[in-house]
Amino acid sequence: MDLLFLRLLIKYICVFKIICKMKKLTLLLAAVAAICVSVQAQSVKSGVIEVGDYTNASEFYNGSYFDMAPTNFYLAHTGVQMLYTPDLLADLAGKQHVVIKKLSFKFNNQSFEDISRNMRIYLQESDAVEFAVNEDGVKQFFNFDGWMLDGNYNISLLDYYGEDVEISFPLTMGSPFDFTPGKSLLVTIIFDAEDDDNCTMGSDYAPFYTSGITGRAMTYTDNTTSFLDFAVGSDFPNATSSLGCGTNVALPVTRIEYVYADAPAVMRGDVNNDGEVGIADATALIDYLLSGDATGINLEAANCNEDGEVGIADATALIDYLLAGAW
Repeated sequence: MDLLFLRLLIKYICVFKIICKMKKLTLLLAAVAAICVSVQAQSVKSGVIEVGDYTNASEFYNGSYFDMAPTNFYLAHTGVQMLYTPDLLADLAGKQHVVIKKLSFKFNNQSFEDISRNMRIYLQESDAVEFAVNEDGVKQFFNFDGWMLDGNYNISLLDYYGEDVEISFPLTMGSPFDFTPGKSLLVTIIFDAEDDDNCTMGSDYAPFYTSGITGRAMTYTDNTTSFLDFAVGSDFPNATSSLGCGTNVALPVTRIEYVYADAPAVMRGDVNNDGEVGIADATALIDYLLSGDATGINLEAANCNEDGEVGIADATALIDYLLAGAW
């Protein structure tokens, strides 16, 4: 009998026996246990990234309202796009299943007003590390879509006169925003008042900013037209001062809160390194035992009985695990 045929026959007989046994012990239950093992093997941890010295912020912007990020309350309609590049998000490197949970900003308040705004926040991944410039040298906003949070923002600034105030957005509406480390995070925030009566004096609001991180934000301000309307107009995406745009804006100090899955370096039984433990791993282990070819095989994970060697006993241990859902 051909040796290759013999190997394949043994392999599929083993896999067939696994499937048959699993059916006898309730296939669905065992399959769910196998699929969920990667989640069970991970613990959820939380982290915080501060862009700029958020905790001890002392430098606030007092210039033109064109250049205030993430918003100003001087005009009825504002929009901002902020690009947090991978160097600013370096703490996320190597982390798995990152979910952005909350964005926070700070400003110094000298206003007595009650502020009410309709808001929209869009979060997107991007490969860009800077804003594009058209052939005329005009900077351009990014098209925005994807994950979106909308609602109302209400605050009585009278209660916080003379204080540093935090603007926070818990990102709990809709589906979680999963973020890939190594990408840039593009944040688009839009604030709209009903009219210009619900606005502050220009000098009453001063956001804290990162003086060394310029050109990572662009702003839009107008008393009659929302940034959403501008974004579907003929002038978009070009940002010019005549349109009420700030094009070389420093990022505001920002706190980004996130959670991630802390996975073990090696997942026991994940022979094929796909992040899960299932029948495919048993097949890969049997292939290795028959051929001796370790290509694509994680030998450390294949040592299922943890005796320091990889052999038939490990295949047995892995099959037992698939049946029982526990080592």
